[in-house]
Amino acid sequence: MFQNIKRILIGKPLKTLDEGGQSLSKTKALALLSSDALSSVAYGTESITTALLAAGAVALWLQVPIALLVLVLLAAIVMSYRQIIHAYPSGGGAYAVASENWGSKAGLVAGGSLLVDYMLTVAVSASAAADAITAAVPAILPFTVPLSIIVVLLLTGMNLRGLRESANFLMIPVYFFITVLAIMIAWGVFQAATGQLPYHAAAKIGTSFSGLSFVLFMRAFSSGSSSLTGVEAISNAVPNFKAPKEKHAASTLALMALILAAFFGGITFLSYWYGIRPNAHSTVLSQIAMTTFGGQNIGFYIVQLATAMILAVAANTGFSAFPMLALNLARDKYLPHLYMDKGDRLGYSNGILSLSFGAIILLLIFHGSTDALIPLYAVGVFVPFTLSQSGMIIHWWHKKPKSWVLKAVINFVGAFISAVLVITLFATRIEHVWPYLLIMPLVMFTFLKIKHHYLSIGKQLRLQYAKNDNAVRHHYDGATVIVLVSNITKVTTEAIDYAQSIGDYVVAMHVSFDVNPKKELETSTQFKLDFPDVRYVDIHSSYRSIVKPALSFVDAVAKQAKKRNHSVTVLVPQFVPKKPWQNVLHNQNSLRLRTAFASRDDISVSTYYYHLTE
Repeated sequence: MFQNIKRILIGKPLKTLDEGGQSLSKTKALALLSSDALSSVAYGTESITTALLAAGAVALWLQVPIALLVLVLLAAIVMSYRQIIHAYPSGGGAYAVASENWGSKAGLVAGGSLLVDYMLTVAVSASAAADAITAAVPAILPFTVPLSIIVVLLLTGMNLRGLRESANFLMIPVYFFITVLAIMIAWGVFQAATGQLPYHAAAKIGTSFSGLSFVLFMRAFSSGSSSLTGVEAISNAVPNFKAPKEKHAASTLALMALILAAFFGGITFLSYWYGIRPNAHSTVLSQIAMTTFGGQNIGFYIVQLATAMILAVAANTGFSAFPMLALNLARDKYLPHLYMDKGDRLGYSNGILSLSFGAIILLLIFHGSTDALIPLYAVGVFVPFTLSQSGMIIHWWHKKPKSWVLKAVINFVGAFISAVLVITLFATRIEHVWPYLLIMPLVMFTFLKIKHHYLSIGKQLRLQYAKNDNAVRHHYDGATVIVLVSNITKVTTEAIDYAQSIGDYVVAMHVSFDVNPKKELETSTQFKLDFPDVRYVDIHSSYRSIVKPALSFVDAVAKQAKKRNHSVTVLVPQFVPKKPWQNVLHNQNSLRLRTAFASRDDISVSTYYYHLTE
């Protein structure tokens, strides 16, 4: 039943040889990997104006120079990541660059920041999509969080179906958004240029005001720079492109940057020209659409629909980049190896599911508030930006290729502005970004503990004595088998027969309670009649516990077996229902017992399965 549901939701499994068919063309990659960056124009300008409005409407003219500075940073970051794509074509992005040039700890900071940031990407995008929907339909405002979670679950199911199917689906909302926004900006700029929409800015550019300060400017700049989140995702997903992978990835990144720059610049200009002021009832983008198209008409609703769609699928950038980054960390033994396993549809399903779970938890914690999530979201991406771009300076210094000084200067500009933004966010938005200071040490500790565990296992399991003639290997003189008996059934008798076939000394252990002494006596009598040559031990438990008395008895038998130089095996009989759902109808004593015995290093645990036919 479960397999049938899985087949319907996810699709039939793909062969490993089909993996080449899952590679992305530039058209599909733009849809799959740029949705986060492109969607950020829906709230980037709004973040700037919201921060500026604290100093009064006259401060809103600052959004124009701030937008220009954001575009400078975008240019530096894009040129830097194009270099990273060619220098590190195996993917990993900031994690790979920081690890090689700054050391493993810096790499873990970059990788850990991005892992958390991709969860925030999904949470912010889903939350912003819900905001766009509720802006168009205010009646469903109380259901913002459930709407956000539904968006996450839908994207999870879509991504579990594989890269190609995800890209095919995403092409519709992404290219629809690009078309609609291009039309709106072009029409708005045309009307402004021809005087059809007169100048309504709150203040001319350069107007001085009492609240003007460096802190205000940097606070707004750091808020607007949230528009650049998602730019790094393509560098993490280079292996997903069709060959030549680096060339296609670099071209896709450049195209995405051009579209992002045009949209961000256009929306900011229209926001300034129209004199838009952010408010709790309508987003800046929806106000621009209303002014451009002359009210809440079909043009307005098409923009709202396109915005809701792009914000909903923007989370998909996280679904594309998170599994690839987790894969690189798992290869370096900083995450569980299960992140290297591919699912039925040749995607890294465990990474997808982990990302979905983390995003839903964040939505519940922050109650779907986009404003509360964005500053933390920005810190999570600008820390890796700083590390990767400064790391590339070190890379060029060591390699010294042609024009390496110019390349290093580009990286320096990006690294410097990114570092200033990180400092600004901590200095001016500490009430929102303080969780980063708590989360990152925990993430780092987890990475290092996992690494230590894998190194320890490798050391313990390595066959150092394989070619050593003096190596000591234990030779047993016999085998003791302890069979756990609940009552006399077919599964019990077959388990005893099997134990006798593999063991020299067999002991049957039964745990009895005070509930029905007569039944316990009947069980003992029947067992001795059926197996007169097998020792039967009835252990009484006054507190209805099976595990503790069983452990005590097995420890005692193990000591005796050690004196006889016997290996010790605990055999747990278990019947297997025909249908999986029937398992919930039976107790899980066998599972609890196996879990308890697994902690003993002087015994082996085995299960004897008896399969039911109906």
